Amino acid sequence: MSEQNPLIVFTPSGKRGRFPVGTPVLQAARALGVDIDSVCGGRAICGRCQINVGEGEFAKHGITSRASHVSEFSKVEERYDKIRGLATGRRLSCQTRIMGDLVIDVPPESQVHKQVVRKEADTRAIELDPATKLCFIEVEEPDMHKPSSDLERVYKALKDQWQIDHVTCDLSIIADLQKVLRKGEWKITAAIYSRAPGGGNRLVAIWPGFHDKAFGLAIDVGSTTIAAHLTNLSTGDVAASAGLMNPQIRFGEDLMSRVSYVMMNPGGEKEMTAAIRQALNTLAQDVALRGGIQLTDILEVVLVGNPVMHHLFLGIDPTELGGAPFALATGLPVTVPARELDLVLNPGAWAYVLPCIAGHVGADTAGVVLSEAPHVSDEIMLCVDVGTNAEIVLGSKARLLACSSPTGPAFEGAQIASGQRAAPGAIERIRIDPGTLEPRYKVIGCDLWSDEEGFEAAVAQTGVTGICGSGIIEAIAEMYLAGVINQDGLVDGSMAEKSSRIEPYKRTFNYVIRAPREDGSEPMIRVTQNDVRAIQLAK
Repeated sequence: MSEQNPLIVFTPSGKRGRFPVGTPVLQAARALGVDIDSVCGGRAICGRCQINVGEGEFAKHGITSRASHVSEFSKVEERYDKIRGLATGRRLSCQTRIMGDLVIDVPPESQVHKQVVRKEADTRAIELDPATKLCFIEVEEPDMHKPSSDLERVYKALKDQWQIDHVTCDLSIIADLQKVLRKGEWKITAAIYSRAPGGGNRLVAIWPGFHDKAFGLAIDVGSTTIAAHLTNLSTGDVAASAGLMNPQIRFGEDLMSRVSYVMMNPGGEKEMTAAIRQALNTLAQDVALRGGIQLTDILEVVLVGNPVMHHLFLGIDPTELGGAPFALATGLPVTVPARELDLVLNPGAWAYVLPCIAGHVGADTAGVVLSEAPHVSDEIMLCVDVGTNAEIVLGSKARLLACSSPTGPAFEGAQIASGQRAAPGAIERIRIDPGTLEPRYKVIGCDLWSDEEGFEAAVAQTGVTGICGSGIIEAIAEMYLAGVINQDGLVDGSMAEKSSRIEPYKRTFNYVIRAPREDGSEPMIRVTQNDVRAIQLAK
């Protein structure tokens, strides 16, 4: 295909290719194996193939994407917009034609498979001492002979019944107080936050009568995935967990790509801040639903993330992190009302952001240190967090050393020949027989291994569509153990005499995990020499 044809890049998959001017975006997506939902055959009826056209300079891809690089609304698309409506910036990929270089974001609702994010919470033995506690109090009724306000009598009840003094509150609490007191017949539950900046105690929420639901939200904002855990502040139990892909991926797969986007696009940091905060609210709604609570029951939020993510969800321009000396705007802990981060929780909820350690060693690493406690260990401990950005902490109670390195998105399944993000149909586990070099594998969405009876029927709906990050790591490890690759990572072409799984490709060799279907409904799943090199570079 001519190098003069426009380049199109799809996010979050990262797949790209060149196509002639006039090619429908949906057609280009299908040619690249990007699964965009469409059940109406491209007639602009179902509306499931919606996309967002990137606007601005994308240094990671070396292209400029503009709305003018696609065709104008067709009559069919205009009719759909008039009848059913398209959100601002949305287009129907079946009707939109390529006119120039493009970055196309496929939103989650337009993806055929929901991506799977697995970041489960492990339990730890800790002393439970939440910053927010619920206090059930009985308040004296007003008396003409004892002139005092309702708020003063609430403060007195907190001091007399719970030994809580020096209490303050927001105007919103005062505005609701009288109705709540009378509805509860002078018995209310008060939520007290004891670690507000400036000291003292804050009355952050009130309920009529007895209320026993107080929850906190722990959020890990990763470069590629975001995880949230809903925790009962009274018991310490994790009530629900959820995860999703970081929507900032459409601005760049790795951290430096996103910093470059901010540098080259004025206001880019505001776009990414809005995207991440919207995602955090989506996660909060998800875990609240799973935990069977209301969003107003969430009174605390703790957030961690690498320095770039930390700055962006706080609304701070990350440009200074793009070059030496990688200066942080702040490396101190941040405590703010959650509403200042646009989080839709209890109006009185507070958010705490762990401190960053250095320019590219962030609050997520601080969280690892708090959890694993190498700083109190007699033995030397190595803590490794592998993702799009990797952090390493080494040491003991005598001394700790920390560093970070960009690994790129290879561990997320990107930049791999058959790579994809974790979604139903992706190979996530693999074993290779050293004698025959035959593989057996598991795919997301199926509990069976590929050599077990019923596997093909079980994966008939999703197919076997690619290999995700955990799968590529296991594949390369198994290839080494089976002798397919040597210590240097070179695929041994002489093994082709032993198995047809080893096939020549240009000057190198591939290992074929699964052959393509004859009807073309499934691609060949293979590990190439370049895939091995990509993982070596990431490592």
